[in-house]
Amino acid sequence: MVTQAASKVPDPAFWQGKRVLLTGHTGFKGAWCAMWLRALGANVTALALPPENGDNLFALAGVESDCDSHFVDLRDGERVREIVEKSRPQIVLHLAAQALVRRSVRDPVTTWQSNVVGTLNLLQALRDLKDLEVVLVVTSDKVYANDGQGRAFSEGDQLGGKDPYSASKAACEILVRSMRETYFRDTPVATVRGGNVIGGGDFSEDRLAPDCVRAVCSGMPVILRQPRATRPWQHVLDCLCGYLLYAQALATRPSMPLAMNIGPESAHDLPVLTFAEMLLMEMRRPDLLLIEEEKGSVEAPRLALNPALARETLGWADRLVGAEAITATARWYNAWNAAADVATLTRREIAAYQGLE
Repeated sequence: MVTQAASKVPDPAFWQGKRVLLTGHTGFKGAWCAMWLRALGANVTALALPPENGDNLFALAGVESDCDSHFVDLRDGERVREIVEKSRPQIVLHLAAQALVRRSVRDPVTTWQSNVVGTLNLLQALRDLKDLEVVLVVTSDKVYANDGQGRAFSEGDQLGGKDPYSASKAACEILVRSMRETYFRDTPVATVRGGNVIGGGDFSEDRLAPDCVRAVCSGMPVILRQPRATRPWQHVLDCLCGYLLYAQALATRPSMPLAMNIGPESAHDLPVLTFAEMLLMEMRRPDLLLIEEEKGSVEAPRLALNPALARETLGWADRLVGAEAITATARWYNAWNAAADVATLTRREIAAYQGLE
């Protein structure tokens, strides 16, 4: 499965026995992260909203068995504090968010409350915690002020965001910096900005890979709203490897940067149409494409990240790039669609990437 050997992987000796607080474990990336942390030997306490109805990786892979799982709304500051005080985490990985752009346009209030107030409640609960080593807050590649020129954004570029999701994540960046400089002067509290993450187990609405999967299952075509838009597609294992390496480095190396892009090189970015064609070809239904371009979309025509800082400071690089990431994604969904044991499949993919088998 893993085709390149340029990147480091998380060190089991660091994670073994660590008390980790993970938010968002009922979501796509969070479920993979909970399973990976368990494989590394961490003691994981996890909190998130209950998974949404329908197929979800949390249920399919039995993620509840990998952690001390709590269904909690991060907007409930008292409940968040109770769990923090009980679990006494050393490492905090904050992945929970309302992460869908079109949903944020429909419901900006919930998006802002979940993403900004939820993050504030978590940081407030962590303020006086002893033994806290690292807090890593996941934001987005969409935090940058996108001028439409198509260049790859670096960590020092201006923050922005035209839609409620993007703007709320940019606001999280400012929130994290202010809380860090006021209350966490002896603890690294950092943000990490990822790209468009793909991989098995994502069933979210308005995301291209799950939309393609639903098309294959239903026989109805997937509708492409912005076929020429380009995105930094990244396999979930590469993305999470970067997150875990970054948290590990923040805990063990002084003077680490406190914001980091984790994304593919721009050379591997693909237009939406090309991505959909390749994924549907791998799933043996290339006929299920329909283009209905959306006028006045709030989504940027091009998003790209400059990951040079992560490569230089973490020794991290994508292993599954371009067609390889798409093939790995299709393989998972093809197995799921054939009623395979996806819990075993997912854990084996993690173990292979980590080098545990």
